[in-house]
Amino acid sequence: MPLYWLILMVLIYNGTPIASEISYAKNIFSQMLGLMLHKSIPEDFALIFVLRRAGTVGVHMLFMVFPIDVIFLDSDKKIIGTATLKPWTGYKRMKRVKYIIEMNPGTVERFNLIQGEQLIF
Repeated sequence: MPLYWLILMVLIYNGTPIASEISYAKNIFSQMLGLMLHKSIPEDFALIFVLRRAGTVGVHMLFMVFPIDVIFLDSDKKIIGTATLKPWTGYKRMKRVKYIIEMNPGTVERFNLIQGEQLIF
């Protein structure tokens, strides 16, 4: 079974595609691994974590060598928080999270992602 499921989909915000190369982390191992040990990711890449149920989660940057933007979504795929995390030292914890999206740094600012708005994937 592959670590990530690569599916040809598009991540859309306010009618604008913000990622066209999407992978899903659906099992516990792929979710624990995340983007660890990657040297970089493509500009239009998003790793989407699909959690079993909404709850409190934390994202850490141990063993990461590049910064990332993290987007936290609720069960309705609405943005409930964002963070830009630095390698090794970054950490962010949020409540009511059902989906986590990891992307290149600057994505949140470039597309003006706003809390309360919905993402489509």
